[in-house]
Amino acid sequence: MSQQVYVTGVGMIPFAKPGTGAIYDQMGASAAVMALADAGISYDMIEQAYVGYVYGDSTAGQKALYQVGMTGIPIVNVNNNCSTGSTALFLARQAIASGAAECVLVLGFEQMSPGALGAVFQDRPSPFDRFDEVTEQLVGMSHIPLALRYFGGAGLSHMQKYGTPMESFAKIRAKASRHAANNPLALFKQVVTPEDVMNSTMIWPGVMTKLMACPPTCGAAAAVLVSEQFAKKHSLNTQVYIAGQAMTTDRPDTFDSGDMMRVVGSNMSKEAAAKVYAQTGIGPDDLDVVELHDCFAHNELITYEALGLCPEGGAAKFIDDGDNTYGGKVVTNPSGGLLSKGHPLGATGLAQCFELTQQLRGNAGGRQVQGARVALQHNLGLGGACVVTMYRQS
Repeated sequence: MSQQVYVTGVGMIPFAKPGTGAIYDQMGASAAVMALADAGISYDMIEQAYVGYVYGDSTAGQKALYQVGMTGIPIVNVNNNCSTGSTALFLARQAIASGAAECVLVLGFEQMSPGALGAVFQDRPSPFDRFDEVTEQLVGMSHIPLALRYFGGAGLSHMQKYGTPMESFAKIRAKASRHAANNPLALFKQVVTPEDVMNSTMIWPGVMTKLMACPPTCGAAAAVLVSEQFAKKHSLNTQVYIAGQAMTTDRPDTFDSGDMMRVVGSNMSKEAAAKVYAQTGIGPDDLDVVELHDCFAHNELITYEALGLCPEGGAAKFIDDGDNTYGGKVVTNPSGGLLSKGHPLGATGLAQCFELTQQLRGNAGGRQVQGARVALQHNLGLGGACVVTMYRQS
């Protein structure tokens, strides 16, 4: 990176169940105003904006930001499935690192509907056609919604390959609930035990219960990124900077390997993480805190290995040893993750950014990871894209 990029302001509104909160433009405007206030700057200092959302018409970013200001700046709308928010972050960081801008706003929001995700356009080929075909070949179970088949199938692949018990996924969900209990912005704060998770409604016998899946939610989050020169000129907060970042997409082995873990992006994750570790000279053993994409407990488990937090096949032991929580090797999803906050697609990546920025500032309250100096963010979107970002304390 040619220029250091600082996260000088962040904002996030509490996520809400579909139909119970504000509409998308109001949510987006609120999160943007919060991030600007946190940075201590006005909207007219923003030079570019990147706005992420999945379920919405074109230029919804303008609809949200015009409520904050109308200054004629470039506003770029971003749609990259569940990695949308972090893709917007990737573009904003690139703009500053390249010298194209010095002060950029990143916003993500989503107004979702209840129930399983589905295609909006029924009159054209789906971007998921190949994913669906491979999943049908490897998993079957066509009576189960596709998202559950993707990630449940990946979890089943891990179980069959390494002997991982279903209880490992239950322990991840229970850990998420304990973390969320200390997060006022989490939607689900009730602490559950592994037994509670195992006894919840069975979605896929032997593979998944209802509590192992994250729910759709509505929400918004935002960040203000600035160059070092801009930060110094305006005396802005430079506690947190982006030390490394990489974005990857699928390779042929996603479809050719016969492995559902690769179908849901384990190799994209592994490649993106390796690039970030190479960029920064910092490895997985040096991380203090991680926010990773736990749309299902199964994805959190396979992502431990993809990010190098534990050896391949070692995730069950990593969980049993408590190495994924406070007092262990690396605290994963101190926010409670998607399992406890829900998953408003466009906002998810920026909610992760919000959490890690607060952790590195030492402002995370009861969920603070003591002495946190190095943080990693992992945000995955099927179809596909993966963004891994490393943040450091200055």
